[in-house]
Amino acid sequence: MTIQEKRRRLVVGSAGAALVVIGSAALTACGDNAEDQRALFNFGVASGDPLSDRVILWTHARDASNPTGSSPVRLKWFVSTDVGFSSVVLSGTVVATAATGFTAKVDAVGLQPGTVYYYVFVDEAGGRSAVGTTRTLPRSDVSQVKFAVFSCSLYSEGFFNAYEAAAASGAQYAIHLGDYIYEYGSDPAKYGNRDASSLNRVAVPANDIVTIEDYRARYAQYRSDPNLQAIHAAMPFITVWDDHEFTNNAYVAGAENHNSATQGDWLTRKAVAAQAYHEWLPIRTQNPSNLLQIYRRFDFGSLLSLHMIDTRIEGRDRQYDSFGDADGGIGRYISGLTTGTDGSRRMMSQAQQSWLTQGIQGSSATWQLLGNQDIMARMWFPASVLQAQAVATSNPTAANAAAVQGAINAYLSAKATRFAAGTAALTPTQAALLDPTVNPRLPYNLDAWDGYPSQREAILQSIKASGKRLVVITGDSHNGWFANVTTLAGERVGFEFAGASVTSVGFESVGLGGLASVLDGSALAAQFGNAAIGAGLGLVDDLNYSDTQRRGYLLLTVSASSVKGEYVYVSTVKSRVYTSTVGKTVTVSAAGGVSYT
Repeated sequence: MTIQEKRRRLVVGSAGAALVVIGSAALTACGDNAEDQRALFNFGVASGDPLSDRVILWTHARDASNPTGSSPVRLKWFVSTDVGFSSVVLSGTVVATAATGFTAKVDAVGLQPGTVYYYVFVDEAGGRSAVGTTRTLPRSDVSQVKFAVFSCSLYSEGFFNAYEAAAASGAQYAIHLGDYIYEYGSDPAKYGNRDASSLNRVAVPANDIVTIEDYRARYAQYRSDPNLQAIHAAMPFITVWDDHEFTNNAYVAGAENHNSATQGDWLTRKAVAAQAYHEWLPIRTQNPSNLLQIYRRFDFGSLLSLHMIDTRIEGRDRQYDSFGDADGGIGRYISGLTTGTDGSRRMMSQAQQSWLTQGIQGSSATWQLLGNQDIMARMWFPASVLQAQAVATSNPTAANAAAVQGAINAYLSAKATRFAAGTAALTPTQAALLDPTVNPRLPYNLDAWDGYPSQREAILQSIKASGKRLVVITGDSHNGWFANVTTLAGERVGFEFAGASVTSVGFESVGLGGLASVLDGSALAAQFGNAAIGAGLGLVDDLNYSDTQRRGYLLLTVSASSVKGEYVYVSTVKSRVYTSTVGKTVTVSAAGGVSYT
């Protein structure tokens, strides 16, 4: 039994006596034959979307006497300032019904700001759920806030060790930036299923999820995981979806992994996926008539404003790289950017863009945090390296592999020469390599913000004009990154912390696990020492740190003077026995300086 599990059982046990009294006193009159109606709370409890005076409380309950039937389950919920529930401050009733897949959510309104609370659900027979811990947002003064930031948790790929490690991290709030579930079926040939059978984590149902029943069953499987249940019970979550809560590389009108001929209408699938998300996540449903609108804002006193955006479902145009072009969409990208026709392409709707920029401009908080799904920084690679890689990919010979390494070495050598002795010391060949008009920089992932440069530019120019301190936190890529967020002209507007995935494989899965040091320039640390860290000496100019091998989460600590990101990695996701370590700590000061330890 882990330390976290012992702690959870202690909390539940210590509250037990008081809860029995609460249950018998408050629910005796709810119905007859109460013992026959004891509920099954198989998926724990959760809380989310905290505000200064309220928080969403969640559970799932089925009638134990007929667990596959459609009988509604009547519940009482309690919120207390002590774990023994001797100081109950709020209570109410809620019913888990078939219409919501037997999930139950309540908005507990009337709480005090910046306060820790305990909550529980009790059925008619006095049976109770696990006890959850939550907290409201501070209203004004707060010196520090600590977040555990997650993304990309693929059940079939391995164990959710990152969730367990984060539960013991001291984080006060969790932020999940998407890919909370994955849609793929159990076919061993599908993504992430290689070890599923040996790990006893085979996807349920066996098919790619399409119907509301499919999505509910997949959420239930994920929420059966003890580590995911434990962290939900330990702190409130603030979540946003990415594509896999729907299907891979989704956009407004379709998705890469959707076949209308076999999987039906895309709008229908999108609607039921959104419905299941709102059922199973402790998110506040702002507009029941439009479940696709989930962008929203959280103010942590005067310290920070957290803007949770949706760059996937609400307004995204089709990706450049999804048209089947031989060049992967690069031609469309270059044409759109150089002719200005890209100006109408969007990652989000105009309405959301206005909401975001106006919210940042109107915020008086010290920091503006952007909860974002896809890499926002410019991940531009030199064409000389991309061209060599393209040849090696199409014709994987030893000579072509050596040519890729040669292209990388030549580019890094040119950067090293310029760093050490200035541009005057460059040879003509080196000068050409570093001249973007001769050796253009091209994006490697057109599904990210790099595929929508004009809208990104408009947003960044607005933030630049506002003079606000911007920190972007990002998921999706499965790897750890820290980068400058710059305009197309290279002006730095903010910084981006992108955390590693909980389980989903990254660059290492395609043989590129050792690429990190040439991406971020740390390969030149042997030559220049610590001065090479964060100096832009890698293949990607704006990238200051990367890890292309490990899984984990980001521990983010925000104070008035700094934002500190600790990249926490777990030693394995293939066993429940693991260790966790901090691979790198990056601290951004309010003055704009950056330190690395």
